[in-house]
Amino acid sequence: QVQLVESGGGLVQAGGSLRLACAASGRTFSTYTMGWFRRAPGKQRELVARITSGGTLYYVDSVKGRFTISRDNAKNTAYLQMNSLKPEDTAIYYCAARPAPGDPFNIWGQGTQVTVSS
Repeated sequence: QVQLVESGGGLVQAGGSLRLACAASGRTFSTYTMGWFRRAPGKQRELVARITSGGTLYYVDSVKGRFTISRDNAKNTAYLQMNSLKPEDTAIYYCAARPAPGDPFNIWGQGTQVTVSS
């Protein structure tokens, strides 16, 4: 079973940057679609960004132009570079994996807190 471990969260001022990393165990990381989700206080979890095994990208509108998702299959790691952070980006960020097209995201990390102060 693949396990995911996030790192890189923290406290940053508005306008600042953070890079989240998601390290995966197992040998099949390169075949997975990887996603970054977030849950803000009082809000539902939302998909922030997604990258397929072939490199196709998706971003929610609110982060386009500010966030970049990437992956390094040699390191079994996915990243989320977050620039120009806003207080509304404050949330717990979760890394997730989707083993095959059509599958749900069913492998989850423990989450990492991102807090953006104004």
